[in-house]
Parts: sequence; C-alpha cells; structure tokens
Amino acid sequence: MKKLLNAFVPTLGALVVLAGSATTAGQQPPPTVRTGEPAAPRPAAPSLARPASPTKAPDAAGFLQRWLVLEPIKVPGQLTQSVVQALVAKEYFPNQFTVVPHDGDKVNVADESLTWHALDTAGYNLNLFHFAYALNKPTSNVLFWAVTVVDAPRDMTNVRLAIGSNAASIWWLNGQEVIGLYNDRQAVIDDGVSKRVTLKKGPNVIRAAIVNAGGATDFCARFIDGNDAPIRTIVVNLKANGPER
Repeated sequence: MKKLLNAFVPTLGALVVLAGSATTAGQQPPPTVRTGEPAAPRPAAPSLARPASPTKAPDAAGFLQRWLVLEPIKVPGQLTQSVVQALVAKEYFPNQFTVVPHDGDKVNVADESLTWHALDTAGYNLNLFHFAYALNKPTSNVLFWAVTVVDAPRDMTNVRLAIGSNAASIWWLNGQEVIGLYNDRQAVIDDGVSKRVTLKKGPNVIRAAIVNAGGATDFCARFIDGNDAPIRTIVVNLKANGPER
C-alpha cells in the first residue's frame, strides 16, 4: 500500500492538513450552561451539508462523501477489540445490522429518540465531532452508526474497501463484516483495507460503527481496484434499495 499512498501525496496532503485543522483547532469545548437553562443554539457543522442532488459521485481520490449518520449513542469509552466488538454486537435498535434508513428516520435507544441525518461532507472525511457538537450531542464515549449505498454500473470483482477512523470502527459490505480497526487512533487514509470483495451491479450497502472515547472523531472510506487505484465509476444513491433492505 506504500506505493498507493505515495501516489496520492501531492493531492491528498492538503486534505490531511485541512482535516487536522477542522478536527482540532475547529473544536471548541461546549459552552458552560447554568443549571436549568437550555443550551444555546450552535452553528451548523462547518464541513457538512444536506444533500442537494439525488446522487453523488466519489471525489477525485475515490472517497465516499455522502452518508446517513445516526445521532450518537452513549457507550463506555473503551476501544480495545474485545470491548468494541461487544459494544457493536449489542442491539440498540431494531434491525440495526440490516436497516437502510432515510433522512429523518428516528429510533429509540434506551430513553432517547435519535435521528438519522443524510450528510454530504466537504472533505474526504466525515467529521463526526462537528456533526454531534452542532446538534448539542455528546462527542465523547459514544457510538456512531453510518450507512451509505453505492450503485455500481456492473459487477466489480477484486476490489477492496479502504478506510480510516478516529477512533475504533467495524465495517460491513452487503451484510458481511469486512474490516475492523481498534484502539485509540487517528483517521488515516487507507489505515485499514479489506480482503478482496465484489461490488454487485446495482446498489451495495456499506455500514460502519465508529466508537470514540474522547476528542476528535471522524472517518473516511473509498474502494480501490486490483491495481490499488481509487474506483470513481460508482455513485452514492441513498434512495436505492440495497440488497439488505
């Protein structure tokens, strides 16, 4: 994978710098709120927007920039493989491993009603800190669920899902677990790469669970082909009926 990463240094270097400024300098601590007073409204997440088109192609480096993200679920802030796998295996809401949600859908988790949000990210990564902070939701000791659906123009064999996350994460393609990252870590491009898989002609569902203990949190994902080149001929279509539906 070193050859692949070197090939993208000229174009992705600036993105990494931007991501760093967005996930550290751009993250202020929550304002102090007096007991009994409602929290002040917060500005919209600077790196995120609602989708404005039916479909969205990957960016020039192949990164998927449109996702459905569920508001964070409070969990213990531990990131070891065994703990993360146990956290993700717990059922928080019905059909959590099969549902392909719509923007605005709600689920009940314990005593909270949480909403799915359709999001476009301006960068190669989706900044979960910005997402949660803008909604006055917790950013530490949390689990995020993220789903997207990509339409492939034909069966595409010998491809791999390449991801990065801050912090731990587990990923599924069409219902099959394909990769996991564990422990406290930064979101590094292609930090984890799946075994070779097949994208089926038509819709394919990518599902991720991201667990954060504290501080910045984000993720990125793209598909690469048998020559380690990014795949850009797919499109994200959140209204497609994926094979899990």
